[in-house]
Amino acid sequence: MKKFVAAFLICCVAFGFAPVRAVQPDEVMKDPAKETRARELSRELRCMVCQNQSIDDSDAPLARDLRLLVRERIAAGDSNRQVIDFLVARYGEYVLLKPRFEGQTLLLWLLTPLALGGGVFGLWWQHRRRSGLAANDGGDRSALTPEEEARLRKLLAAGSAERPD
Repeated sequence: MKKFVAAFLICCVAFGFAPVRAVQPDEVMKDPAKETRARELSRELRCMVCQNQSIDDSDAPLARDLRLLVRERIAAGDSNRQVIDFLVARYGEYVLLKPRFEGQTLLLWLLTPLALGGGVFGLWWQHRRRSGLAANDGGDRSALTPEEEARLRKLLAAGSAERPD
């Protein structure tokens, strides 16, 4: 019984880490070089149903249609750029998992570095302000003016006279 459980666990682990591919055997091209190109292109294209998966990983019917379309275009002799341009013309820029670096997508590409740079600048500015305030005050924020000290002595004297010991 222990051997069966151990064998079962080994099989689960082995098959659990095996990559799952959605490409069906009837989709595979006969030419290995063209199939490799098709797989590379499929990894760059977004499944319009799943949205965060490539068409290479998705089991959705639309992803299958897109995989077949990519293979048809490759079989027709299109270059990788022509296949991508065809799909972008048909489905829009959203079909690309990694958007192109263009004027329209400039904000998309630069937003993260700008936000990170702004955060670093904000932290630096805050640190600079705090260290500047401490240096200007001489580090002693509890110092009272002479008028405040006189008023404090007067209040303490009045308070101790009213309180019986």
